Amino acid sequence: MTHTATATTDDTSRAAPARRRGRTAIELLSSMRFAIALLTVICIASVIGTVIKQHEPASNYVNQFGPFWAELFLALKLNAVYSAWWFLLILAFLVISTSLCVLRNAPKFLADVRSYKENIREGSLKAFHHKAEGDLGGTPAAEAERIGRTLAASGWKVRLQERDTPNGKGWMVAAKAGAANKIGYIAAHSAIVLICLGGLLDGDLFVRAMTWLGGKSVYAGSGLVSEVTAEHRLPATNPAFRGNLVVGEGTSSSTAILSQSDGVLLQELPFAVELKKFIVEYYSTGMPKLFASEIVIHDKTTGETQEARVEVNHPASYKGVQIYQSSFDDGGSSVKLLALPMNGTGDSFEVNGQIGGSAQLTDGDEKMTLEFTGLRVINVENMTDDSQGVDVRKVDLTQALNERLGAADKTTRQVDLRNVGPSVTYKLRDPAGQAREFHNYQLPMDAGDGAPVFLLGVRNSPAEAFRYLRLPADDEGSIQGFIRLRTALADPVQRSRAVRRYVAKAVDPARPEMAEQLTQSAERALGLFAGAEEINGAKTGGLQAVSDFMETAVPKEERERAADVLLRILNGSLYELNALVREENSQKPLSTDDESTRRYMTLAVLALSDVGLYPAPVVLQLQDFTQVQASVFQVARAPGKNVVYLGCLLLIVGIFAMLYIRERRFWVWLAPEETGSHATMALSSNRKTLDADREFEQLQHKLLQSP
Repeated sequence: MTHTATATTDDTSRAAPARRRGRTAIELLSSMRFAIALLTVICIASVIGTVIKQHEPASNYVNQFGPFWAELFLALKLNAVYSAWWFLLILAFLVISTSLCVLRNAPKFLADVRSYKENIREGSLKAFHHKAEGDLGGTPAAEAERIGRTLAASGWKVRLQERDTPNGKGWMVAAKAGAANKIGYIAAHSAIVLICLGGLLDGDLFVRAMTWLGGKSVYAGSGLVSEVTAEHRLPATNPAFRGNLVVGEGTSSSTAILSQSDGVLLQELPFAVELKKFIVEYYSTGMPKLFASEIVIHDKTTGETQEARVEVNHPASYKGVQIYQSSFDDGGSSVKLLALPMNGTGDSFEVNGQIGGSAQLTDGDEKMTLEFTGLRVINVENMTDDSQGVDVRKVDLTQALNERLGAADKTTRQVDLRNVGPSVTYKLRDPAGQAREFHNYQLPMDAGDGAPVFLLGVRNSPAEAFRYLRLPADDEGSIQGFIRLRTALADPVQRSRAVRRYVAKAVDPARPEMAEQLTQSAERALGLFAGAEEINGAKTGGLQAVSDFMETAVPKEERERAADVLLRILNGSLYELNALVREENSQKPLSTDDESTRRYMTLAVLALSDVGLYPAPVVLQLQDFTQVQASVFQVARAPGKNVVYLGCLLLIVGIFAMLYIRERRFWVWLAPEETGSHATMALSSNRKTLDADREFEQLQHKLLQSP
């Protein structure tokens, strides 16, 4: 028996520390400081998620922050904060902490709400800040009945208690008001639980669970959606998801794309969405004012169909899945492009393709892949003078501040929005797989000085902005005049003919000895400009070649005068070369007295100087297209939405109750006396305000006056 008792005592002693540790852990989890710490971390994470763009390609973070910080951000999942495991874990702990806090305190609050605290002692009433005494003419019972009726008529809840005293029967009148203040505390804390729980339900919690426990994995490759295997597809029974669905006109789709930090997941839908027609309306400025999609929903199980119209802020709903109008894209438009030689050799040719498709091009022995990536029918640009020629190195703090003021910024800015017409985007990929992206406008636009130019954009990666080469439009608004001039500049025979025409006009017939010297200078200038002559062992071409020649062949003190002469010769020769090309094309030469001719030739000289830097042998100009629109929908199943709505409602009610409802307790002790009764009254309030002072004065005046 002694041995058994000892064993039981040892077990109890070992269990006691474990229970204490458990109580300590629960107290920590349910404490205010733990919840505030979690909220602080969530706020910091939300700021990070706002400042750092989410779900961007890894190369974008490398370009913006550098390799070290980009690697750190990706390791900490700062590129996908709201779906990171640690963020979801913090939300879960906040739910647990707030739930424990509510469970620990709600019973005490509810009990306090139900209690009138009528058992308070008479001596305790004299310790309150608001207290008063007075004699009443009626008996304690009669006065208690009168005071109770008066308080009840003023909205107080009243309870009467009879007590024995040495002098007879005394009565305690206990009243309370504003008990909803305590309910507000419970409602506000319960709201935090519901909102966080709804956030967990509508977040990536279920998607994460399927990738961790359900055998699903993120797809990081490329290709057709139909070729993606089942391990990268989530079932239609997934209780919560949010993804994008791209549907072209006349086609249907039932697979949404869920973007992840390291790839995508495919979400199967219980229905297919068919896009009958995509509607887009524009303002007079060319800015879109309405996106709408006329769709047909095909149920996979029953075969039923349902027509719907989806607009921005007016989603459609089917089987718990919301279909939102997100944006629009190209749905496989057909384009006809004209390939024009940029290196001065070869002939032009047509290329037909479809956006999203590809074609093969040949440049000598090198084969390139042409990828049709985008067609924009409308391009709205700000054509004000201050929108061009901006010095990117200039830091204007006032402008930076005004850009962030939003509606508070009352600064008026001149804006001239214009639709500059269609544009096409494509990529040229070399055999090594390296690609450059090109963006060309179909129509010329004003360069700011009245001279129309074609803009040819190029960039090496999506992280860069397009850099544009400006080619002047001829008098027919075409790019062909410049291309013919470029081809003629690369032809030695044409250059010689242009030089002879220039010399014949420039040399006085009375001084034939100057013809040979001017011919040599003109041929040298055109040859240098065309890149046909080597300078310092390289054929650079353009104005840079002319500059290099002046530095190597002309003494320093004579360079300025020689450069002026050489440029006049170059401009005159190029004008004759352009006139020669126009005559061969059955066109009249441009008039030398026309200001538009001078503007065109100035832009042509600059473009010819820079065209050698264009990183492609051809430029593809948009000739014609047949547009096929595609609508981009956001499809979402959000079971936590109603939970969040309920949480928001409770939060509003709770905060209103805590801030605007004062909890008050009021007691009146009526002790018997020979001539009536003696009243001792006190008021307590959860907040010391002037209202409490005034209310007590009113109660004192009303209740201590015998009828």
